[in-house]
Amino acid sequence: MGKPAKRSHASFFLWCALACACSLHADENVTFTQISQTLLVFATSGGNVVASVGPDGALLVGTPSVGSTPAIAEILAQHTKSSARYVVIFPNDPANSEGDAGWGRRGAFVAMQENALQRIGGNRMGAPTPLPQRFRQFGVDRPRIAFSEVIAFDLNGEAIHIVRQSPGSSNADAIAHFHVANLVYLGNVFPGNSYPEIDRSHGGALDGLIKTLDGWTDPHFRVVPQYGKSTNGTAVKAYRDMITTVRDRVQHMIQEHKSEAEIVAAHPSKEFDAKYGRGRIHPDAFVRQLYQALIAR
Repeated sequence: MGKPAKRSHASFFLWCALACACSLHADENVTFTQISQTLLVFATSGGNVVASVGPDGALLVGTPSVGSTPAIAEILAQHTKSSARYVVIFPNDPANSEGDAGWGRRGAFVAMQENALQRIGGNRMGAPTPLPQRFRQFGVDRPRIAFSEVIAFDLNGEAIHIVRQSPGSSNADAIAHFHVANLVYLGNVFPGNSYPEIDRSHGGALDGLIKTLDGWTDPHFRVVPQYGKSTNGTAVKAYRDMITTVRDRVQHMIQEHKSEAEIVAAHPSKEFDAKYGRGRIHPDAFVRQLYQALIAR
């Protein structure tokens, strides 16, 4: 009588595993904002994706989720007759990476900054490593193309430069500048809904983060954050000023010989927490990152 029960339990766990795998693939209801005739911004669970669309095909820039790909593909087909697709995946936490988000199997040219690609097992001097289990569950691949400093596109009447920056959030930081539209996408450097991450284990540096933000504070720039609504350089300046304000407070307490625990307990970011403290980086984690960056100087 015990054997059927074992088979039943095995079937149940198999069903659970399949259900979990299917949930990873669940298609999203994707929304988008049309910035101009040739520029769209998609909001996905992985983050915003900026799209250039027109007679030359479509270029996607950002952190698209796997679940958004079918809907984005359908919307792009309504905005261009060309089948050409180019996708530049911006760096994300490797543990949460969704690889190429399924664009490679759709025939797209998919690229990523070389340091970010190495962190997920690509861009090796030799045979690539096996795909992470997460990628196999999603049914996605790694991007197959790496760039070092700059990758540029002349598409749909637009000049688009994706340029590596000084290490800030990590050593794979880049910005995408759409010159004609005067629009910039800053990736992890300007998350929009969170304190920044300064990932020192992957080459991140506080000074580099501030330097990148400094270049885009003019209010005439259109700015697409990693998450949330499009804005302008004024919001980037406010974000930069928030970081430097909290940095200066932490530096002052370090000079008073206060410990990391004492500085965190003082909540030097408290007036900014309502706006930025509900995202991926907790206020205490942000303060700890600043402390570690400052004592390492």
